[in-house]
Amino acid sequence: MKRVSIFGATGSVGLSTLDLIRREPDAYAVVALTANSDVDSLAALARETGAQMAVIGQERLYGALKDALAGSGIEAAAGEAALVEAAQADADWTMAAIVGCAGLRPTMAALKAGRTVALANKESLVSAGGLMMEAAAASGATLLPVDSEHNAIFQCLAGSSLDDVARITLTASGGPFRTRSRAEMADITPAQAVAHPNWSMGAKISVDSATMMNKGLELIEAAHLFPVGLDRIEILVHPQSVIHSMVEYRDRSTLAQLGSPDMRIPIAHALAWPQRIATPCQPLDLARIGRLDFEAPDMERFPALRLARAAAEAGGATPAILNAANEVAVAAFLAGRIGFLDIAMIVEDVLNRYSAASPSAIDDVLAADGQAREEAGLVMERLTA
Repeated sequence: MKRVSIFGATGSVGLSTLDLIRREPDAYAVVALTANSDVDSLAALARETGAQMAVIGQERLYGALKDALAGSGIEAAAGEAALVEAAQADADWTMAAIVGCAGLRPTMAALKAGRTVALANKESLVSAGGLMMEAAAASGATLLPVDSEHNAIFQCLAGSSLDDVARITLTASGGPFRTRSRAEMADITPAQAVAHPNWSMGAKISVDSATMMNKGLELIEAAHLFPVGLDRIEILVHPQSVIHSMVEYRDRSTLAQLGSPDMRIPIAHALAWPQRIATPCQPLDLARIGRLDFEAPDMERFPALRLARAAAEAGGATPAILNAANEVAVAAFLAGRIGFLDIAMIVEDVLNRYSAASPSAIDDVLAADGQAREEAGLVMERLTA
């Protein structure tokens, strides 16, 4: 049996992972499950799966979790140190799906422990990609991309050398506002922004998809995972979300990975790798779909793409600053404090106002992240004054 741990078990990726494990009960044993604050759901999932350990991110909720697990024999723990300890537990495979920079330390701990890490937390790789890739190389850890785009690239590269790659193309749905003008996007509400046309995702990543910052963050991720050079990584809008990404080789052969827009497909690939398992996902029906459309991304209507590429080119702490400012701005938008178009404007303002030295340790990344959040807060205060 493969021993698995799931960080972010109550989120959409975590629940999808558990759905697949539930269908193969003899193939997987759950070591640890974690959540940020949903004690009831975490305890229920831990009891159902027979997990050895359940960890709640908020330390103040330790008592509630311990009470919810009373009599089960499942170890309860809480706080960042407990998350790191759980990441070092003896698991064959770890799903890193904690949203935001909160997942940075646990993910790094799993990599340093030499684990096989399925990465669904893009913010960790965006903010500390260089450090994480170095840690994985030093420990012999295996990093498996779970984002549908990076998983697609991983599959298209199977058995091939990066030296033979001419171009990597990340496809983007374009989000719910692909055809709207800048003026029309000024009055977008949070409810409209989280209504993605193809994918079922959490609120934060749905807003990132709507601004196309999500694709910008994926560009930075791809540069770390598949180091062919930023000049050979491009973005192509593909509204149907059928082709998840493509790799063109120097002989001009292009390989594309296709599938229904269901996150259980890339999760299943990472979970079973290097084998395959069956999923309950809908088979791809190209005859019914009928057509596949493509268009170049519009950097004027979606400036987040421009900001992300510039951050990737700058390197150092700049991607961490971009990510932190974006997290703060998206949270403010979801809370109704700022407008949709203000998100990218705030991120750009922070990038223009604040810079930090290239990080040499996780503490440096977190320091840059914290300062960028403060700067974003100050920008919002001026904006809403």
